[in-house]
Amino acid sequence: MLTIGKLGASAGVKVPTIRYYEQIGLLPEPDRSGGNQRLYPRSTLDRLSFIRHARDLGFPLEAIRDLLSLSDRPDQSCAAADAIASAQLASVRARLQRLKALESELERMVAQCACGTISDCRVIEVLGDHAHCAQDHHGAEPLLA
Repeated sequence: MLTIGKLGASAGVKVPTIRYYEQIGLLPEPDRSGGNQRLYPRSTLDRLSFIRHARDLGFPLEAIRDLLSLSDRPDQSCAAADAIASAQLASVRARLQRLKALESELERMVAQCACGTISDCRVIEVLGDHAHCAQDHHGAEPLLA
């Protein structure tokens, strides 16, 4: 049995995150010691490692919940898991496309810099008026939160 600190260290997850995953039902409620300390079996470490890896790959929590549910029923077809992973791949590709557009816009903005004064600064001008952008990225969801 692992304490919450050892569980977190083993999986590379902070203690508050473990508590949060318990609260939202991604991790089962742990057993408690006589001193009311959380005690976790190896299976919880495996589940937490799964969650951590899925988060590292950018899966949202609801997709992870669905994947965990599927993993709890190993006799099922993996079509649903494939569909979830395919949706995540499409999401990553869309973000990459937006990042490439932003990269292009930033390169253009920096290349137009005359290295003069702020009153003539192309970077400040473009950031102040979206109409100066070569591509439409206005209203797009932020890529970094």
